[in-house]
Amino acid sequence: MRVVFMGTPDIAATCLKKIIADGVDVVGVYTQPDRPKGRGMKMVYSPVKEVALEHGIPVFQPENFREDETVQQLADLKPDVCAVVAYGRILPQRVLDIPTKGCINIHASVLPAYRGSAPYQWAVLDGLKESGVTAMYLVREMDAGDIIDVSRTPIGENETAGELLDRLAVLGADLLSKTLTRLTEGPVEGIPQDPQKVSFAPMLDKNMCPIDWTKTAQQIHNQVRGLHPWPVATTQLGGTKFKIHATVLVDGTSDLAPGTPVELNKQGLRVVCGDGKLIEIRQLQADGGKRMAAPDYFRGHPLEI
Repeated sequence: MRVVFMGTPDIAATCLKKIIADGVDVVGVYTQPDRPKGRGMKMVYSPVKEVALEHGIPVFQPENFREDETVQQLADLKPDVCAVVAYGRILPQRVLDIPTKGCINIHASVLPAYRGSAPYQWAVLDGLKESGVTAMYLVREMDAGDIIDVSRTPIGENETAGELLDRLAVLGADLLSKTLTRLTEGPVEGIPQDPQKVSFAPMLDKNMCPIDWTKTAQQIHNQVRGLHPWPVATTQLGGTKFKIHATVLVDGTSDLAPGTPVELNKQGLRVVCGDGKLIEIRQLQADGGKRMAAPDYFRGHPLEI
């Protein structure tokens, strides 16, 4: 079975590595064009392109599929399946119609919940106890295709979105491998999504970063976890702006105003939240500084408790 793989970031690279190791006949790889990155604005390959080049697989990087020539280039590869994982491009119907067995997608949520660009982040932000990955057929409507299979996993109490993504990448790679094996054996019928259970996961932005200390301790903890590693929750302490990288929920309450630091111990800084409960900041980063354990930072920069 001839497979064209489409993807860009690390989660896609993990999936591509897996199917290559399985011996799948990957006849071409599509990924987003090289982008300038870093202070020197050096052109950088996507993680998927790096993997493809390592294995001698032809790489294609069109900006879109509007041109007939671009669509014909894909058709000339004669794919049986297009496997799509976080490609970052909308595929028009004439592209979806090219592979004989269809286009399949690995999406980082348990569909139909959390359609969109930030599914695993919103799962953490919303305090879900479980997430997963879904294999589905691609259709023109975003993340609305029939479901082929689902793999689920619990979300840890202190697990960040970035940590969850690392695990979902492995789960997604295994699900993609399983799905391609099933398609090799014959047609696979998908199950339509329940429209009553659809929810959306829009893109994150920096307006979500500032912590509102009048919220509950659980809500603030979820915010810190869900916005990590980007764009990262922020707050002001003692007149200094900080990125908050890690928190934990702790026992104890206080009737002081939300946002008041009440204790600095060997593990972190405890702050009052809107429900009177405490949250402990374990790791933070001052403006212009480096990421540090909170006790280490405040030993050198005393804070009024």
